[in-house]
Amino acid sequence: METEFEKMRSRELYCFADKEVDASAVHAKKLCAKLATMTLYDDNYRKVMEDLIPGFPKSANLCPPFVCDHGSGIIIGENVFINHNCVMLDSAYIRIGKNTLIGPNCQFYTPQHPMDYVERKQPKETSHPITIGEDCWLGGSVVVCPG
Repeated sequence: METEFEKMRSRELYCFADKEVDASAVHAKKLCAKLATMTLYDDNYRKVMEDLIPGFPKSANLCPPFVCDHGSGIIIGENVFINHNCVMLDSAYIRIGKNTLIGPNCQFYTPQHPMDYVERKQPKETSHPITIGEDCWLGGSVVVCPG
């Protein structure tokens, strides 16, 4: 039987109030709060980034502040630059290809709430992945929707 976390990453309807899903979100929120007080040049910057986004490349840079739901759903390629105030709601995977530049205030949303208002009252949603290719440039304030 799949866990709610596995359903979340598999485009299935899942409960976002589940304990495992919630614990992942709490972990990410605490690291994002630490990151908010840092710069790219602080001694602990790389450690926080690697704890937040597993496999975060040494050649990539992400300028704080930054907000995400889990961090573990973000896959960043080599030589990626992400400017200030980025939001990545990574219930599903968000993949950013190598050599991609992301301007300030960009937002990536993978969750999709039910359209039916009765269903929407439950703590359930689906998530759809986002993939940005290699050598792309997203200017400031771009919003990328689920799927």
